[in-house]
Order: sequence, then C-alpha cells, then structure tokens
Amino acid sequence: MSTQLSSLLQRFNEPETLKMAKLGRELRAKGVDVIDLSLGEPDFDTPQHIKDAAIKAINDNWSHYTPVAGFLDLKEAVCTKLKRDNNLDYKPENVIASTGAKQTLANVILALVDKDDEVIIPTPYWVTYSELVKIAGGKVVEIRTTVESKFKITPAELEAAITPKTRVFMFSSPCNPSGSVYSKEELAGLAEVFRKHPGIVILSDEIYEYINYMGKHESIAQFDDIKDQVVVINGLSKGFAMTGWRLGYMAANVEIVKACEKLQGQFTSATCSITQKAAVAAFVGDLKPSQDMAEEFVRRRTKTLELVKDIPGLKCFEPEGAFYIFPDMSYYFGKSNGTEVITNSADMSMYLLNTAHVSSVMGEAFGEPYCVRFSFANSMPNIERAWSRIKEALANLK
Repeated sequence: MSTQLSSLLQRFNEPETLKMAKLGRELRAKGVDVIDLSLGEPDFDTPQHIKDAAIKAINDNWSHYTPVAGFLDLKEAVCTKLKRDNNLDYKPENVIASTGAKQTLANVILALVDKDDEVIIPTPYWVTYSELVKIAGGKVVEIRTTVESKFKITPAELEAAITPKTRVFMFSSPCNPSGSVYSKEELAGLAEVFRKHPGIVILSDEIYEYINYMGKHESIAQFDDIKDQVVVINGLSKGFAMTGWRLGYMAANVEIVKACEKLQGQFTSATCSITQKAAVAAFVGDLKPSQDMAEEFVRRRTKTLELVKDIPGLKCFEPEGAFYIFPDMSYYFGKSNGTEVITNSADMSMYLLNTAHVSSVMGEAFGEPYCVRFSFANSMPNIERAWSRIKEALANLK
C-alpha cells in the first residue's frame, strides 16, 4: 500500500542540523568515536534555582491547562526581563509564550505570510527560517553576505532587496550560524530603511542574547518609531541551558500577538505549565549561571580560533556571539583524498564525519554554500581532539 501524502511535505526540507546529528548517532551506535560539533546546544545543566522552581511547581500541582498565551506571571516576568536587559517597554498583552522559539517563529510566519509574499533573509541564516517561509507558501529573498563583510548587510543592500511584495524581514543577532552581532549603529542604519516601509514586519531573533562577546546586546526594537513593526523572539534554550524544557516567547504589537495566539490555540495550546513556572525564575532570577556559561564559551572560542588558524586555507570570521564558527572552506573544493572528491560544503561535512569522525553542518543549509558550521558547545578536550582530526583529514586532500 502506498499512502498519498500532502504536497506540503514537498515544499520544505528536513533540518540539516538534525540530520547530521542523526548520522553521528548512527555511527556512534556502531562503536565509532564521533565528536559532535554539529548541534547548537549548551553542554551545561540547567541552573539549580530554575530546577528548584520547577520542582516547587510540581509539588504545588501546577499540572493543569494554562492560558494559550501563557500564565500572567510568566508574561509579566518576560516584560521585567525586557525592561531590565533591553530597556524595552512591553505589557503582558504584548507577550505570548510557545513551545520553543521555533514554534514562535512558525506562529509569526504563518500569521503574516501568504502565498507569494516575499520574506527577506540575510545569509547565512538558521536552517528553519527559509523552510518556514516555504511552508507558508511565501518566497525567500536572500541577501548574500561574506566573511569579509562579517556576514552583515548594509542599509543599501536592504533597500535594494525590498519590493512591493516584501512582507517580512527576518534575522538573528547574535547570528546562528555566523556569530555576527549587529551594533546599535548598524541597527540604526537598518531602522532608517524600515521607517520608509512601515508595512514590513521585522522578525528579530535574539535567542543568543546572553552569549555575546561584544558587550551589551542591542535590539532593533529599541527604536521607538519602528517598534510596532518589530517582533522580538527569544527563549530559554541557549542562555539558560534549557533546550529540552521547550519555551520560547515573542513580544510584539497586540494584533500580531492575538493572531499567533489564535494559531497556537489550534496547534499546541499552551506550552508546559511546569516549564512556565521555571521560566519565571529564569527571567527574574540570578543571571550569574548564564554569565558563567558565556565566559566559558569565550575560552572555548579563543581555543577554537587558535586551532583553526593553524589549518591552511580556511577563511574564518571571529564570531562576536553565539557558539559557532563558520569558516569558508572552498579552498578544499575540487581536492581529493584519492577516493572521493570534495565539490561542495555538503561533501566536506560528510567527509569530515566519515573520515575524521567529527560532525558539522554544511553551509548550504544556512544559505552559504562555501562554509561549514562547527559548534564549540563541547568540552575543551573534545574541541582540541576534534580540530586535530579535522586538520589531519584536510591535510590528506590534494
């Protein structure tokens, strides 16, 4: 029997990040010592005060359905966090919590994008951005960047990409996968363009906010005259080491929030009640565990860059945030180890997985075909072992 599946499934691809992690697990199950530099997950445990809040919530029987948009105290905690960290004024009615920032993004895209609407996305971008646009029936418009531009766009490039069909602009800062971070001055330049196009909604993914090596995080929502155009997206996964807890949130104008609440009411209703109570402790509690984690990422970034600089042919931008490096590896394209030829970044990722037993993610998934993403969210010994293997594997390409 052959089941007829929806044509929707043909519009988008499986996330390459998850695919590479799956391939790594399969090799590991066969006894191969695979070092994982593919997944974007902090290798830290959730801070104790957050776990304690979850345990208390369980003991206090917060185990029933919650409002679709989240508990009021959670939304108030988000507003407190946004004011404290970003000097942004929002009210609870401007906030909705979802089952991870990925669902938050999906809600917004499905609420805003119709068939053939255009969504501008600077490259490189997180793998899910483009696929969500395709699910909604929209058209992805890429603005290509380079290592030399620090993977950031200019106001002129933004203006040139806008057409009457442009509905949404989406980006992340700090960026996954490049690690680029927009300064206040750079965001001000982009905001100047958006002022001329009040119908464009700006999706600002700030999930890596606390992993920022450039000092204070800057949000494009800080510019009051375009604030109603901005949807701020954030969550618990990266800054609080809570990937499995599944809570993301958005802050936006009430019209967009209500639209997303309507969608979410049919898809998942609210996210986990216990996670919501833990999130309150995360947002208003002690940030020292998050700061300590970020400091460790600084050390790992330094070590990773030292190791990468020792490898010929890699063009590497020094990441300003997040926990990835995204080197241009095209120097090795066309080279061979005698049995296989590396023609693109997908070949390179598979070669490193099968030969060096190090998992990574090919740049094609992020809209940049010359690059490969490597995470440094792993222990220092594993990082050193991984890059020693990568160096040896690349040296065998002639």
